[in-house]
Amino acid sequence: MGRPKGNKTGSVFFNKSKGKWFCEYYVIDNHTHKEVVKQKTVKSEEEGKQFLSSLQYQKGNEIFIKNNGIPLSQLMRSNLQRKLDMNLIKERQYSRVLKTIQVIEKSDIANKKIEDVTSDDIQIYLNSLKDYSNSYIKKIMEQFTQSYTLAMNKGYIVKNPMVDVIKPRSTKADKEVRAMTVEEQQAFTNYLMSKTIQDDPYKNVFLIQMYMGLRVGEALALRNGDIDLKRNLVDVNKTLTTDKNEKVIMGDTTKTYSGLRQVPIPKFIRNSVIEQMNIGTNHMDKQLFLSPNGNYVDNRNVNYILKKRLADLGITGISTHSLRHTYGTRCVEAGMRAVALQRLMGHKDVSVTMNTYTSIFNRYKEEELEKVNQYYMNNEIVDVDNLLNEQNDFGNR
Repeated sequence: MGRPKGNKTGSVFFNKSKGKWFCEYYVIDNHTHKEVVKQKTVKSEEEGKQFLSSLQYQKGNEIFIKNNGIPLSQLMRSNLQRKLDMNLIKERQYSRVLKTIQVIEKSDIANKKIEDVTSDDIQIYLNSLKDYSNSYIKKIMEQFTQSYTLAMNKGYIVKNPMVDVIKPRSTKADKEVRAMTVEEQQAFTNYLMSKTIQDDPYKNVFLIQMYMGLRVGEALALRNGDIDLKRNLVDVNKTLTTDKNEKVIMGDTTKTYSGLRQVPIPKFIRNSVIEQMNIGTNHMDKQLFLSPNGNYVDNRNVNYILKKRLADLGITGISTHSLRHTYGTRCVEAGMRAVALQRLMGHKDVSVTMNTYTSIFNRYKEEELEKVNQYYMNNEIVDVDNLLNEQNDFGNR
């Protein structure tokens, strides 16, 4: 296929010499304020056409919209691209949301024009998802809500069909992240301490997560310069993430702003941290952890290896995120206050901490209340003898 003549909506063509599909499109130059042509590679002709359509919807091209209408899936893709262009989301989130949109695109409703989609159409589709998790249904519904809000704001439609739509409840119970029991943690710690780096290259990732509460991406992003051995602190300031093509990249910050924090190094894993720092001295950017081919480590591989190691110990239902959750659980069991734990875990606010560890806090609230009761009695705020006599009188009735 040769290169066609372009128009102001752009064009898609196959370059035989390079063996790739290209998309040619037009944007306004920020300096000259004139329309200029740009190119980008795409995986297929269809992907190029979808990109061009999304671009026209973003521009609010009235002629294009009038002639073509707006398919629901294109509105969703346009909204997603718009957020990426405005730096409202990162590439990793772009990739995740795109996967959600691709799920919706498998349904008949995705090909309908937005003005033809009714509340009943959306409700019937959402109801068909009841056998999926609540989080899955929530993600799907968010795309409908955001897209139709955009359509209303742009004046593409006069009535928002989402007003009458109700999010169905999943038939599945919400899945909770399980923390290791004390016995499981002890067994896994002994296993890791008995292995060399050659035996298990990621043993120190697991120890850092389990005893410092870092997210796996935060642990894998650590560099020698992030470790202050004099003050015995780790500076958590970035995370490994993925771009929109699923390639592992170094993020410029942590998952959330509140994730920026300093975490003390426990004495019993200090030597493990130093061991990893020595290895990192010879790595690019002095990264503590790199894959065998010298690239950033894919956390999915680390999670896979973790599950294999735990299976050998007869431990199931644990992921890399569970190691971080295990740290939080032990902190609560040791009596740490929620506010202190919030800062160590890098949660956005204390309510996230409380909601995450509600069952564990509840488990220990009776012990805390008993301290208060004992305080009342020790300070003779309550007359214990009279109280006991009243109880005995009641029991004798």
